[in-house]
Amino acid sequence: MFTFKNTFFDLPSDFYENVKPTPVSNPKIIKLNKKLYENLDLDDQISNDLLTKVFSGNLVLDSTQPISLKYAGHQFGNFINQLGDGRAILLGEIVNKSNERFDIQLKGSGLTPFSRQGDGRSALGPVIREYVVSEAMFHLGIPTTRALCAVETGEKVMRESIQPGGILTRVARSHIRVGSFEYFASREDWKNVELLLNYSIDRHYPEIKESDEKALEFLRSVASRQSDLMADWMGVGFIHGVMNTDNTSIAGETLDYGPCAFMDSYDPMKVFSSIDLQGRYAFGNQPQICLWNMYCLAGCLMKFIDLDMNKAKEKVEGIMQEFVTNINNKILDVLCLKIGLEANTKRNQQSVKDLLNLMKNNQADYTQTFTLLTKQLNISSHEEITSLFKNDKDFTVWLAEWEKLIHKEDENIVTKRMKSINPVYIPRNHLIEKAIELANEGDFFFFEELNEVLKNPYKEQLNKEVFLKPPEEKEIVKQTFCGT
Repeated sequence: MFTFKNTFFDLPSDFYENVKPTPVSNPKIIKLNKKLYENLDLDDQISNDLLTKVFSGNLVLDSTQPISLKYAGHQFGNFINQLGDGRAILLGEIVNKSNERFDIQLKGSGLTPFSRQGDGRSALGPVIREYVVSEAMFHLGIPTTRALCAVETGEKVMRESIQPGGILTRVARSHIRVGSFEYFASREDWKNVELLLNYSIDRHYPEIKESDEKALEFLRSVASRQSDLMADWMGVGFIHGVMNTDNTSIAGETLDYGPCAFMDSYDPMKVFSSIDLQGRYAFGNQPQICLWNMYCLAGCLMKFIDLDMNKAKEKVEGIMQEFVTNINNKILDVLCLKIGLEANTKRNQQSVKDLLNLMKNNQADYTQTFTLLTKQLNISSHEEITSLFKNDKDFTVWLAEWEKLIHKEDENIVTKRMKSINPVYIPRNHLIEKAIELANEGDFFFFEELNEVLKNPYKEQLNKEVFLKPPEEKEIVKQTFCGT
């Protein structure tokens, strides 16, 4: 049987509300992540019936103390001082044999004190989306929360239409957000800000526990992980869609897959989210928004950084300048590696910038451009890759210059760089939509097949061409939705 722990109970009840999942009528497991289940060292003798009850919320184990967490957040730049888990319930924490601690959370498991006008449920579609995308991100090597189990509830929920319901079991290093700090800071509850700071350091950044400037080092550590994460997102064309502070994990994981999407044709101002009407969270804005979110975290910690506010501001500005330098360098490193070069010369940097401009002007597919460029290393014909560019003459000029650059490098090293960073397969929007549409009809075969392909994203797989091609005109997904 599972043995859950919950270190949040070491914190005051100000941090959470006790709440139990609402049972559902006819739950059925549609996908259990067996490898993750094993890595968590969960009991492999539990029957499918018992697993279904636990992961649907129909059974609350004796070791479980389910809670919903309190937090606030800046949503599209506007501060809301009371948010919290509106459709999520934290069952507790699992500590595996490697002494790694993970939150186990149900999403879509019923009303909580923070549901506001919502029903606390999830449609099956968002469960499918988060399962596919979060697991794809993991196999791409990008820090992320993960999907342990997807359940069909046997009940219907009302969204734009009546849809089948679902519950996702999510695994995270923790669910502490920038918004968790904002909740207490906005109330000037500095005692609980300090408690949360120390708890977060103990759990995620124990190496700075003995620092004389813990709050400052915490801010620096969170910002560093976030800059790494942004570079990873930019490298694969991922658009989170709702980079609110309540969706920003202090553990540096990709958190809350709502109207997220991967770009097809390259456009730095690309937006998919139906609620991002002003393009605040467009693809190319993500590093800047991440900086904005780090300033929000800094604002919560000022009293602990230095009692002299002028000195505190000066120290924070130092961290933020580090962040800007780091994130710019990291993104340049990733983009240059995508064309097989290091970002150690202005010429290499300019080469990738020129390529991105050509891709934007020609609406070239982001993933396929780099995939075919990688293949270009072993073939002499330019026909396949130039077909992506309407103005192939300009691209041919760029290609010739690029070939001169890479010929100065070790061919094996260039090949290794490009193959390790340029995925062949991503969870394309039209494929996810197809998986959702079929799942809503009770057919999970394509969902299964898509997950299997995405487990090995960097190597072309036999007879899987449908998963690597960009969408046809009629398949293009122009908007994605939150699902709440």
